[in-house]
Amino acid sequence: MRARAKRLPGQPGTKELLKTYGDRLVCVRYRYDAAQRKRYKTAEIIVDEGPWSPPGETYAPHTLVYVRVARNEVDIRGAVRSAGGLWQPHYMLWVLRYAEVERLGLLDRVVEPPEL
Repeated sequence: MRARAKRLPGQPGTKELLKTYGDRLVCVRYRYDAAQRKRYKTAEIIVDEGPWSPPGETYAPHTLVYVRVARNEVDIRGAVRSAGGLWQPHYMLWVLRYAEVERLGLLDRVVEPPEL
């Protein structure tokens, strides 16, 4: 079966399900079965909600990660440079090995680089 269309709540084709499920409705998909020549309308709904803490991102010690350091944080910038960090001007971020970031206590500064 192939899903050809995905509709978000409020879009055409979701109004009746939105009345039934309200805020619990996540999306509606239209699936097509060529062998049986049928179309299926499926709904993704939220059935349970609770607290959750995402696990911390873990990297291998040699993995290069990007770290954000403000211009006025001269001491931290010097420590990053001494640990082998390289400035990436196109990202405006520092890049260095994860083991060094962990050693310096900068895990909360690890970021994903923006797409260029």
